[in-house]
Amino acid sequence: MTADDVAGFERCVAAAGVALFPADTVYGLASAPDAPAAVERLYRLKGRPPDRPAAVMFFQLEGALDALSDLGPRTRAALERLLPGALTLVLPNPAKRYPLAAGLRVDRLGVRVPALEGVLAPLTAVTAPVLQSSANRSGGHDACRLDDVDDSIRRGVDLALDAGELPGTPSTVVDLGDYEHGGGFRVLREGAVPVSAVEQAL
Repeated sequence: MTADDVAGFERCVAAAGVALFPADTVYGLASAPDAPAAVERLYRLKGRPPDRPAAVMFFQLEGALDALSDLGPRTRAALERLLPGALTLVLPNPAKRYPLAAGLRVDRLGVRVPALEGVLAPLTAVTAPVLQSSANRSGGHDACRLDDVDDSIRRGVDLALDAGELPGTPSTVVDLGDYEHGGGFRVLREGAVPVSAVEQAL
């Protein structure tokens, strides 16, 4: 992964394209979160209904905290303990930000801040958030290598970045929607981060 790769990724997303890119878990698809045509293409490539939620990925924790400035102090502190990492956090979204990523529940938003180390480290230079979802057909297997991505998806994107083999386990999904008031949370899907690690952090 080079600076030129990162610049190409940013140009693709800014131009309402769809990019295939590596994260700290599996390969994903990315588009601008406020570009309806690009989001529609992304969902169409996956064969996924548009009313299902995706997530918004930030490439630095500070960017997420700045964009979600209306989070309560307890939830904000939880983000600082959990991220960056292989987690998708479902957060309160009273301002209804990024509605194209929220599916039917615009008052909740899935947020990712990946841990970008080693070959992936240049991606931390990406400044704008993206709407992202795993680079597989809906219900299909997650891709840990670019060659594992369905041919129809690879042909349909505007840019594909190859970072070799990734860990291959998707993010753990944690619902923090009620965390601010009482500290409750739910693990909706155990993935790359064990439940025990989430419990310890929270």
